[in-house]
Amino acid sequence: MPRPPQNSGRPGTSLAGKTEKRLVLNVARLAAMRILNGVMTEQKQLSEMTKTDEFKALAPEDRARTQRLATHTLRHVGRADRALRPHLAKLPAVEVLNILRLGVVEIVGLGAPAHAVVNDLVSICASSGQTRPYKGLINAVLRKAVADVSGKWDKSPVQMMPKWLRNPLREAYGNGTIMAMETAHMRGAPVDLTVTSDPQSWAETLGGTVLPNGSVRLDDMGQISALPGFGDGKWWVQDAAASWPAAWLALKPGEAVLDVCAAPGGKTMQMALAGAEVTSLDISASRMERVAENLARTKLKADLVIANVLEWQDERQFDAVLLDAPCSATGTIRRHPDLPFAKDGTGISELIGLQAEMLSAAARRVKPGGRLVFCTCSLIPDEGEVQAESFLEAHKDFVVDTSVPKGMEAEWRTEEGGYRLRPDYWADRGGMDGFYIIRMNRVA
Repeated sequence: MPRPPQNSGRPGTSLAGKTEKRLVLNVARLAAMRILNGVMTEQKQLSEMTKTDEFKALAPEDRARTQRLATHTLRHVGRADRALRPHLAKLPAVEVLNILRLGVVEIVGLGAPAHAVVNDLVSICASSGQTRPYKGLINAVLRKAVADVSGKWDKSPVQMMPKWLRNPLREAYGNGTIMAMETAHMRGAPVDLTVTSDPQSWAETLGGTVLPNGSVRLDDMGQISALPGFGDGKWWVQDAAASWPAAWLALKPGEAVLDVCAAPGGKTMQMALAGAEVTSLDISASRMERVAENLARTKLKADLVIANVLEWQDERQFDAVLLDAPCSATGTIRRHPDLPFAKDGTGISELIGLQAEMLSAAARRVKPGGRLVFCTCSLIPDEGEVQAESFLEAHKDFVVDTSVPKGMEAEWRTEEGGYRLRPDYWADRGGMDGFYIIRMNRVA
């Protein structure tokens, strides 16, 4: 009589082990599909969808895999659609198209086994009445598209920004720059850390590199909370571009500084680390809870205030004020590839008006002889350069500071005196978030 298969003790060697592995992969793919559908049909953001009870109920490895699948697909939608289009007589519903996109990206872009991916996606298709009639199409089109695009993926044009964003940016920067930005968006974003002590030492400990501004960029991050120094509060995650606004204030120990729109707290922690007396202001109580958690972990101190700066009754003035104003967040697409799909450009004019109000309110908090830094994580000049120009025209008691922050390159300086940071800068190092930053000093 034949002996039944025995488990050798190595993962995945038994039939049960193989079945279990397939189920894990299916869970992640199904969750990734739901995220893609939420982003593209309901204009939900990835950050919103990963806060649901359904997502949190996934095992940690499934959550990580789900996010990887969803973000990688969003970065390569254009490439996937080019691979699929020749094999589709007409475009199916978005929910079906997303299954096809995920399959092409995972097989060709991430190198997953074609047979397993196709079978799982056909099963996912069959699990819903809306997509069930397309099982045969999923199977046939995926196999043809994958075979056709194999070896050509990296030569295919990158994902373009949506017209509502691409057109004004092309007018501002030119087509060549836009294409460089889109390439940076496709490549994604490494993890940058702001460290509390010697950057070179931490780079060696964590296997990273020190950037010109002193941030530590990780080459292979793994699980952030498991890295040395996280639990002890010796560093925090903060894109290199986002670290410049607080650094440019050049705070001295004991100076009073106001951080407006402070959450999640990276800039507050930078300023507290410099020895300043920090008042951290934000309108969101839930986001301020995260600031408090980060301060507790890093053993840094700040006075936390939940308020709208436009209505805040405290009349104190400060040696320095930092306003990281609400904006379109278009400078963060490289790490948030859902934004071009989850947003459609509406509401930006209202944001620009709010920024102007908040900048004037922040300026009133600056002592004579003090300094004000204004920044936005936007690529749109109306949320940066134009906003600063308008402010300086209306506030003759403020003058542009001509100092150069550590690691900043002179050619990034703009006509009115700020700095325009772009995702295609430092391309050989992995890029940076898009930012606009200007420092203005109040006349004594």
